[in-house]
Amino acid sequence: MANVSLRSLRFRQEREATWVQLEDLLKRLERRSPASLSDEDMLAIPSLYRATLSSLSVARATSLDLALIEYLEALCARAYFFVYGARTTLVERIGDFFAYSWPNAVRNMWRETIAAGLIMAVGALAAFFLIQSDPAFYFSFVPAELSGGRDPGASAAELRETLYQPVDVDDALGVFATFLFTHNAQIAIFAFALGVAFCLPSIFLIAYNGCTLGAMFAVFAAHGLAFEFGGWVLIHGVTELLAITLAGAAGLRVGWAVAFPGALSRLEAAERAGREGGVAMIGVVVMLMLAGLLEGFARQLIQADLVRWSIAGASAVIWALYFYIPRGQRR
Repeated sequence: MANVSLRSLRFRQEREATWVQLEDLLKRLERRSPASLSDEDMLAIPSLYRATLSSLSVARATSLDLALIEYLEALCARAYFFVYGARTTLVERIGDFFAYSWPNAVRNMWRETIAAGLIMAVGALAAFFLIQSDPAFYFSFVPAELSGGRDPGASAAELRETLYQPVDVDDALGVFATFLFTHNAQIAIFAFALGVAFCLPSIFLIAYNGCTLGAMFAVFAAHGLAFEFGGWVLIHGVTELLAITLAGAAGLRVGWAVAFPGALSRLEAAERAGREGGVAMIGVVVMLMLAGLLEGFARQLIQADLVRWSIAGASAVIWALYFYIPRGQRR
């Protein structure tokens, strides 16, 4: 026992200065912030951590006293999180997501975003001209529960009434509460999730969403209500349609990675693209919530067509600047 105590004392005397220096730096970090340390101190922490970790290994291997081993274990655990762990709060992580991660993910998908936008536009134009030539095709693109009386059989007065219905706050809350489970939200989720099947389901869903919009626009345009319908749908549709486009772009990115994995296996390529697309999809959920607020409240509270169009235009400018304006590097 005396021999063990002597070895432990000598071991401590030889290496204790390193432990004390590391513990002092950790205390200053915990009580203040990394800014309180000099560059030399910050660079010293990893080497001090490795030296202390080495001391812990020797102490365990030579069966030194338990109190010393427990002290070194605790010290190494504290240092580990400063050397390898991310010292950020939840608020900082959320801020980092909106300031860098989400916009960067969207910018990296610019090719897929253009492709998804073109697919939706082609679908809208195809349905528009098809309904103009034969209105009987309308319900092939627009489910009866989605049309809400806005169909080829409605008169101009009936269609106009749907655009300027009196607002019901309780009904508006219901619209927002159920929005994420409605037609467009489901399309956004499935367009991303099913993209793994070589892009084909995503292309179909994006095109179908465009067909739905084009078919409804054709009905209103036939009664001279194109401008009014545009303001009514785009006040929330700019945000909503962009969200669907981004979801489709994320699905296309995954599908393309599976079809053309390059040097990676298909599973590895799908996993990498899925992580990138998943970041964008978190933001898509936020966009769908904002679109739900605009659909449930602003669309019916605001009755002036020019104001509706102004909000739609402002939304487009804001999203374009947010996603594509150059910004500084992440700190």
